[in-house]
Amino acid sequence: MANAPKIACEIAADRVVAARAAERQGAIEIYSLRSLPPGSLGPSLSPGNVMDRAAVRAAVSNALATVGGTTRDVIAIIPDAAARVNLLDFDKLPDRHEDVAALVRFRLRKSLPFDVEHAALSFDVHRVNGASHVVAAVAPAAVVQEYESIFADEGYHAGVVVPSALAMLGNLEGERPAMIVKVDATTITVAIVDRGDLRLVRVIENAAGTALTGEQLASEVYPSAVFFEDTYHSRVESVYVAGIVPLAQLAPALEAHTEARVYELVSGRHVEPGSGDAAGRGALAAVVGALLG
Repeated sequence: MANAPKIACEIAADRVVAARAAERQGAIEIYSLRSLPPGSLGPSLSPGNVMDRAAVRAAVSNALATVGGTTRDVIAIIPDAAARVNLLDFDKLPDRHEDVAALVRFRLRKSLPFDVEHAALSFDVHRVNGASHVVAAVAPAAVVQEYESIFADEGYHAGVVVPSALAMLGNLEGERPAMIVKVDATTITVAIVDRGDLRLVRVIENAAGTALTGEQLASEVYPSAVFFEDTYHSRVESVYVAGIVPLAQLAPALEAHTEARVYELVSGRHVEPGSGDAAGRGALAAVVGALLG
């Protein structure tokens, strides 16, 4: 992404995470995490996500003040529950961006619980052998504006707005089939990537929060692995975990159910020494992916 912002900030249900890219390629120079009081944010596809505006503004302001310096441009990362990521296949697409957008909106019209014609839409087209695979992120415009306005109120410009599910994919390297699992306070996001193509995205309710066990997580994500195997006749070979629950709490059950090796999505190589508490790296998946992907 040419001239992309060097800082990213994720607003999640229970926290705000901000980070700045280092001058050397492929690392985060500094990051900051700020907790949100319970009930401050209720991510959803309906307006009214921000319930305690003062608390969310304060967390965003404090986190960005720590990492941002004089930079006012920011990649804004919104909760997965506040957007939908859709995977669409087309035999043929027009060349003009505006025409593709109209066709994508038409395809999504009956599958979304909001008016797609007046929604915020972003999409990426991957053309292979004449066919086109489209990854489309869409959210009600009023919901996106809620998040953008938080940054604007603090003097920042959210020039890029992306759902957490897509931001975290920037961490993934390699061509072999891999699953990413990101555990947040209210949701579990599952994505499967194969040979650089996004094959599946699912957002599941996380009723257990930080008490989520490996067995509970495995039972939630295993159907996605089975779907991928049945649909694409290939197996997930690696599972990468991120979020608020420690890897050690989740890995044994995930490995047993998926028969794949389980790894930490954000590792020490992504974060420069002294940039922050290593124990907090699991929560950095979206900001690290947005900045380094």
